[in-house]
Amino acid sequence: MKYTPKQIEKYQRQRYIGFLEKLTKNLFKMFRDEQTTQEQFLQKFEELKKKLDELVEIRLDSEYHHQLKAYIEKLYNECQHEFKLDDIRVANMTILNRLQKLKNGASYKKDKHKNKSKNQDWG
Repeated sequence: MKYTPKQIEKYQRQRYIGFLEKLTKNLFKMFRDEQTTQEQFLQKFEELKKKLDELVEIRLDSEYHHQLKAYIEKLYNECQHEFKLDDIRVANMTILNRLQKLKNGASYKKDKHKNKSKNQDWG
């Protein structure tokens, strides 16, 4: 069975975005775990980044996905220089939390719907 170019693009897009999110979840787990050593962190992050680079790069529409990719690139560049994991741990957890909040922002109720239920006359 032949796949259409549109189906292939959709598959590549889902795979790329899924891997971006997987990478950030792994980063958060490593930053949160106090037992993670700098060597373990670097090894795992290098491995994940290499897999991300192997994937076909796609056009990202969402602000959330743009910021995820920018964060990963920024962190990768930081890791190429001298650093201590304990020094960057809290700052990166904060950034990852903000990214998660940006993702979840769309799921919150809009103000126009909050006002209707608040001002509704119950009898």
